[in-house]
Amino acid sequence: MHPAVAVGLVFGGCCSNVVFLELLARRYPGCGNIVTFAQFLFIAIEGFIFQADFGRKRPAIPLRYYVIMVAMFFTVSVVNNYALNLNISMPLHMIFRSGSLIASMVLGIVILHKRYTFSKYMSIALVSFGIFICTMMSAKQVTSQPASSDEEGFVTLLWWLLGIAALTFALLMSARMGIFQETLYKEYGKHSKEALFYNHALPLPGFLLLAPDIYNHAVLFTQSEPYQLPLLGIQMPILWFYLLMNIITQYVCIRGVFILTTECPSLTVTLVVTLRKFISLIFSILYFKNPFTTWHWIGTIFVFLGTLLYTEVWKSIQAAPSKDKTDRKKE
Repeated sequence: MHPAVAVGLVFGGCCSNVVFLELLARRYPGCGNIVTFAQFLFIAIEGFIFQADFGRKRPAIPLRYYVIMVAMFFTVSVVNNYALNLNISMPLHMIFRSGSLIASMVLGIVILHKRYTFSKYMSIALVSFGIFICTMMSAKQVTSQPASSDEEGFVTLLWWLLGIAALTFALLMSARMGIFQETLYKEYGKHSKEALFYNHALPLPGFLLLAPDIYNHAVLFTQSEPYQLPLLGIQMPILWFYLLMNIITQYVCIRGVFILTTECPSLTVTLVVTLRKFISLIFSILYFKNPFTTWHWIGTIFVFLGTLLYTEVWKSIQAAPSKDKTDRKKE
């Protein structure tokens, strides 16, 4: 597949996915469990048919390792979605999750005893400072919201702080999962399609613990106003339509990133994903009118500059002309 098509899938799928997630979360902030369950179920069914060949294909990586990976992956997914129910706005949610570089570097130093260049430390400092600014401005907005009493205002702030703690925990857990995955791939080779299937299929029994919450939100979704599907002439509750579109766009997003990793260098993948996050953030602010101050914009710029610095974009751009000249001389 042409790389341009893969880029289109990433932008179209991932940006649309964020839109439908926010449409759901604005109506019911606690709907993260049913959204996660639906996404996992869809990808697991698709993988069972096309990747596992209806269970006849044995995994290249032993299942016991997938169980460990899945426990972390399931926890990260549930905690990230539940944070939206703790007074965390969607823009702050997206910015905070961009701090995965920080978590990866910290755990890389602690667990793998890695050492990084000065530019890497500088990039992490920029990302950390940007997230700090956005977090502080969001905290100021939370405390300035009108409350019927000081006690209610304190409870609101407490839930927000719990949301920040949840996002921080999810970041660290995600980074730990990345390190574990990296060690597995070194030993058994890369099997990203297989990992995608098992990471979504094995956690499904865990959703039994969340069954009451999932059922309650399924009832609420069913009670939402009807929506006429374009061209098909079929009606369905609008929140079920949003959930269906969220599932489809999530799958398109994942497939787009997978195709991109096979067709393009890792630098290109990082740039596309980073730019996609930035566009999703801007759309969320403008379309949904999420509160976003000048300080939020400054923090966001620091986060994305730090991310680009970490990927050494500037060096790659400067090296490209000299590489072309060298190739011409060889010819």
